[in-house]
Amino acid sequence: PSQERSVRLRRWYELMVKNKEELARIITAENGKPLKEAQGEIMYSASFLEWFAEEARRIYGDVIPASAKDRRILVLKQPVGVAAIITPWNFPSAMITRKVGAALAAGCTVVVKPAEDTPLSALALGELANQAEIPAGVYNVVPCSRQQAAAVGEVLCTDPLVSKISFTGSTATGKILLKHAAGTVKRVSMELGGHAPFIVFDSANVDRAVAGALASKYRNSGQTCVCTNRFLVQKGIHDEFVEKFAKAIEKELHVGNGFDAKTTQGPLINEKAVEKVEKHIKDAVSQGACIVTGGSRHSLGKNFFEPTLLSNVTTKMLCTQEETFGPLAPVIKFETEAEAVAIANAADVGLAGYFYSQDPAQIWRVAEQLEVGMVGVNEGIISSVECPFGGVKQSGLGREGSKYGIDEYLEIKYVCLGGL
Repeated sequence: PSQERSVRLRRWYELMVKNKEELARIITAENGKPLKEAQGEIMYSASFLEWFAEEARRIYGDVIPASAKDRRILVLKQPVGVAAIITPWNFPSAMITRKVGAALAAGCTVVVKPAEDTPLSALALGELANQAEIPAGVYNVVPCSRQQAAAVGEVLCTDPLVSKISFTGSTATGKILLKHAAGTVKRVSMELGGHAPFIVFDSANVDRAVAGALASKYRNSGQTCVCTNRFLVQKGIHDEFVEKFAKAIEKELHVGNGFDAKTTQGPLINEKAVEKVEKHIKDAVSQGACIVTGGSRHSLGKNFFEPTLLSNVTTKMLCTQEETFGPLAPVIKFETEAEAVAIANAADVGLAGYFYSQDPAQIWRVAEQLEVGMVGVNEGIISSVECPFGGVKQSGLGREGSKYGIDEYLEIKYVCLGGL
C-alpha cells in the first residue's frame, strides 16, 4: 500500500541522514570528489527518498464525465513494473535515489547497475535499504566489471521481464540502450550528455557572474552533466570578467586529496578523462587560444589536473564542440544577444544553460529561446529535488525529481464501466 511504501522510504531517508558521514567517505574514496562535496551529495541524495516518500501517497487518478448515461469513466495509475536503473560514477548516490525513490514510491521494484568505477555507494544504499525493511528483492544491485558493462546493460534492456529503463550517462551509450530497449518497446527515461552554455551579458553583475561561473564549472572538478562547458561573454565586459574569473580560480580553488579539508578540486575519475582535457587544451592553443591560468597536469600527478581558463576561444575549437567533463573553462567573446543565443543553440544536445543579465526583457527573451531543459538565470547551481531535471534534443527523454518524476514509473489505465 502507498502508506507503507511512504513509511519505508522515509525510514530509508532517515538512515541515510544518520549515516551521512560514512556514506560521504565512501563517495570520496571511490569517486575522488572533496569530502564536503560528497557530504552535500549525500544530503541531496537522501532528499529524493524524503520527497518521494511524500509523493507515494499522492498518485491520483481521475473520474471523467461520460457521454453516455449508463457509463462511468475512470483513470487509474499503476506501477509500470520492474525498472532497470543504470547510473553514472559522477554522482554515485544521488543518481540512484533520484530514480529509485520515484520507482519505489510508484510501487515498482528495481535492478540497479551502478557504474563500474563506483559500485560501493550503491551497495551501501542496499545495506541501508535492508535496515529500513525495504522487502528483499525490491532494491537489487548488480555490480559488474568494465569488460562486462555492455553485456549487462544489453540484458537489462532486452529482457522481457524488465518494463522500464532509466539511464544517466553519455549520449552515445544512451543511443545504444535505446536501440536495445526498442525490441520490446520498453518505457525509457534518459538523462544524457550536456554542453551547457554560460552567457554573461553586458548588463550582468560581473562579480555575481564570476561566483556563479566558479560554482557551475568547477564543482566535482568539472565532472557533472550540468557543468558549464562554454562561456560566452559580451564584448563590453569580456576583459573584466576574464581577469576576475582567473583571480577567483587561483585564489579559491585548491587541488588535492578529497579527504583534505582545504581541497576543492579532487582528481579526475581516470587517465582517459585527463587525456581528454589535455586534448582539448592542445587543440585550442594550436588554433590561437590563450591559457590564462592552469593548463597542465597538477604536480600531485596521476589524475589531478589544474583548473584551467582559456581566452580567445572560437567555435571551431574542440572544447566548444564536445563536452570536456573536466576542469576547463573556455571563453568566447560575442557582440550581440542574437549571436550568443545562436552559438548556445548550435549544439545537438540541450541539458542545462545559464546566463547573467539584469535586463528584465532580455531575461524573458533568452530564457525562452535557449534550447535546453533547464535554465539558470543569475544562478550557477540549479539542481533541487523539487524541480524537474532533464534535457531536450539529444540530452534525453523524461524528467526526474519534482512532482513529475514519479510519472516516469506509472502507467495510465482507462476503465470504462458500462451497463449502469
